[in-house]
Amino acid sequence: MDTQGFLRRIGIGEYDGPPTLHGLSRLHQAFVDTVPYESVQYQFGEGGPLEPEEAAKRIIARETGGYCFQLNGTFALLLTELGYRVEMHRGGAETPNRPADVDASHMVLTVTGLAEDPERTWLADVGLGAGLVTPMPLEAGSSAYQEPFPLRLRASEKVDGWRLDHDPRSGLIGMDFESATVGLDAFAAQHAKLSADPESPFVRLASVFRRKPTSAVVMRSVGLTETFADRVDSTIIESPDDYFAVLADVFYLPLPQYDAGRRDQLWRRVWAQYEDFLAAQQSGGQGEEGAGED
Repeated sequence: MDTQGFLRRIGIGEYDGPPTLHGLSRLHQAFVDTVPYESVQYQFGEGGPLEPEEAAKRIIARETGGYCFQLNGTFALLLTELGYRVEMHRGGAETPNRPADVDASHMVLTVTGLAEDPERTWLADVGLGAGLVTPMPLEAGSSAYQEPFPLRLRASEKVDGWRLDHDPRSGLIGMDFESATVGLDAFAAQHAKLSADPESPFVRLASVFRRKPTSAVVMRSVGLTETFADRVDSTIIESPDDYFAVLADVFYLPLPQYDAGRRDQLWRRVWAQYEDFLAAQQSGGQGEEGAGED
C-alpha cells in the first residue's frame, strides 16, 4: 500500500508516533470526510476489487470511493501499516428495507493496543455511510453524540456480539456484529453478490455518502440531501453537468477514468432510477430511493 499517498489523499500530510486514540480519531474522521461511501462504481455491472491494496489504488486516484468491504478493508490496512492492532468482524446493517441479519454483508473493525489504554477495545467503522465520525469505546451502554446523530452500543440480541443503535434519520436503524474475529475471505461471497448481482441494491441504485464532522451528505440517484442537527436540506440534481460537479466537489469523486460516453451512460442510468422512484411513490411503494446504506 502507498501509505503516504493514502495519507495525502485523506488530507493528512504528516503522521508519526505510536498508536494513540488521538491518532486513531484523526485518521477515522479524515477518512469518512474525504473518501465517499459509494455504489457509483457498480452501475456498469463490473464489480470492484475486494483486496485492500487494489481498492486503495483506486481511492488514491479518485476513481472510486467504496462500500464497507473496500472502505473498512483499506482502513484496516492503513492502520496496520501505521502500527495499530486491528481485527475484522462479520456484521449486518438494519435499514428500513432490510432486517437485522448478521450475514457478513457488513465488515466491522475493532482496534486495541492504544498507548493511553492498551487493553481497551474501540469500534472503528468508516464503511457505514452516514455512520461514525470517530471511534467509540466497545463497552455496553457506551453512547456518543456524533452530530447530528445519537449513537449507542449494547449487547446484540442476534449474535454473541454487539449492537450499534443509530438514528433512523440517517437511513440506518442499527448494525449488529459478532465478537469473533475473521479474515478478509469471510466477506468474499457477499462482496461478489453485492457488487455485481443485477438485483443487488448497490447495483440497482447509485448512491454516495460523505460523513462531515457535523452533518451527513447523501445523494441517491439524483436526490441530494444533507442532514444537520436542526434541519435537512434537499434538492434534485437536474442536469448531467451539475451531477458530475456534485460528485467531484461535494464527494471528492471526479471519476477521471470516465470518458464522455460513459458519463452520459451513467447520467441516463441515475435519472432512470429517479423516475422509477417517482413511479413507485405514485403507486404507493417506497422505491429504491429509500434504500439505506450497507
